[in-house]
Amino acid sequence: MTKAQRASSRPTLAHVAARAGVSPSTASIAFSGQGPVSDATKTKVLTAASELGYVGPDPRAAGLRRGRSGIVGAVLAARIGVSFRDPVLIQTLDGLAEELSSLGAGLLLMSESAEGSSQVTVANAPVDAVVLLGCNFDPGQSLDVLTRRGIPMVAIEAEPTGASPVISVDNRGGTRLLAEHLRDLGHERVSLITLGLERPTEPRELTPECERESVLPARERMQGARDVFPGIGGWVAGASRVEAGKRAARMLLDVDPSKRPTAIIAQSDLIAAGAIAAARELGLDVPRDLSVVGFDGIRVDNLGLRLTTVRQPTHEKGAAAGRAVIALLEGREAESTAFSVEFVAGETVTPPSAL
Repeated sequence: MTKAQRASSRPTLAHVAARAGVSPSTASIAFSGQGPVSDATKTKVLTAASELGYVGPDPRAAGLRRGRSGIVGAVLAARIGVSFRDPVLIQTLDGLAEELSSLGAGLLLMSESAEGSSQVTVANAPVDAVVLLGCNFDPGQSLDVLTRRGIPMVAIEAEPTGASPVISVDNRGGTRLLAEHLRDLGHERVSLITLGLERPTEPRELTPECERESVLPARERMQGARDVFPGIGGWVAGASRVEAGKRAARMLLDVDPSKRPTAIIAQSDLIAAGAIAAARELGLDVPRDLSVVGFDGIRVDNLGLRLTTVRQPTHEKGAAAGRAVIALLEGREAESTAFSVEFVAGETVTPPSAL
């Protein structure tokens, strides 16, 4: 067998994930021991790894990076447990983990909000590169730490980091499409339910201060809505979760009918599902009494209607970030990548009933 054949036959983390019946990101996190993975899942992953003879990141990856750790850090804006309830983030991590698996590198999850000296943070993590996912890093703290350590960075819908490549989607343009669709149907009383702040919180009214504290995708999507409805306001959901969207929607809908919005622009499909649930609990019909649009294009179970939304390439975002990381670790230039989104017509919008 040639050297190339031996290299190609080496088991990777992607092989382990397939054998264990889990996603690549889950396999990577289970193998590393970092992150909210159940004992049963961890056992499945480790058993699959043992059966395949996978013992960890490929030594070739460490050699490629001049004897470094062979680990790439993924920094999340929220706590890891909270983040793992977001299917968009999971699909993005899957794309990232699959690309890194081809190199043999492991994936270490870190939270931007980690506190305490016992936590693994960007200041002490043994990583060769870092991927920032939706983070609002303080340039005077975490970003400077990474720069001083000389660690390559790739940002996925995060604040720009100077020369580092950025993987983005057209958040503003996608939301503008949704807002224009509602305007063309005749809606004028339209409200927002936005993604969480930099630190997830309970739902709260959308104020200028909340906007400043919001993650970059939320601010870009607000801009898209205001391109069409300049004075639009609303509520911050606190997190991209159904229950959070439901609580925020009740604050908008449980009011005098003359003050109630005829349409809601939700900044994620899960938030949109919560808004629809809140409307139904209040005896409102969607879409006759309330039109609702989302963002992401993910599968939402038990909705009963096809959601009007825009679809973003979540897996492709992660894969693009993985390719950028590999390029940086090999000493090559890595390009920023901007993805477009696709309007998806559904059954959750109609002209306002007052017309």
